[in-house]
Amino acid sequence: MYKRILVPVDGSETSNKALVAALQLAKDSGGRVRLIHVVEELAYLSGYEQFGGYSGELITVMREAGTKILNDGMDMAKAAGIEADNMLFDNFGGRLAEVVADAAKQWNADLVVVGTHGRRGVGRMLLGSGAEQIIRLASVPVLVVRSGEDSALKSG
Repeated sequence: MYKRILVPVDGSETSNKALVAALQLAKDSGGRVRLIHVVEELAYLSGYEQFGGYSGELITVMREAGTKILNDGMDMAKAAGIEADNMLFDNFGGRLAEVVADAAKQWNADLVVVGTHGRRGVGRMLLGSGAEQIIRLASVPVLVVRSGEDSALKSG
């Protein structure tokens, strides 16, 4: 059913769980995946842009980290026998959800698979929900894979 599955990856355990789910879906449907990594603008994380820009060295480090995350994901896809490709997005100024939604549309994805921590309350308010924003903006179905942290907190 899903032949073109887009997976935003950030190297976290949650993101890797989403990738594993996407790879299984691709395997079951004879589909392929596209991994994307978005180098997010630090102003969104810190709330301000110090000195009006980024040093070339910092941008290089951020791109290298993103490339490593994509390469690790490609290794997982290769090990699973799934056809895959990847893209690094570092066009500063776009929010993660906007970039993911645009990438899904441009690639004609059938599905976006994204991991979430499932934060609630103040944690969600402070950190926002990238998955929720992707759901709102994406023009295709979005499968959300939970990290499992919620259940561990509830059972403890």
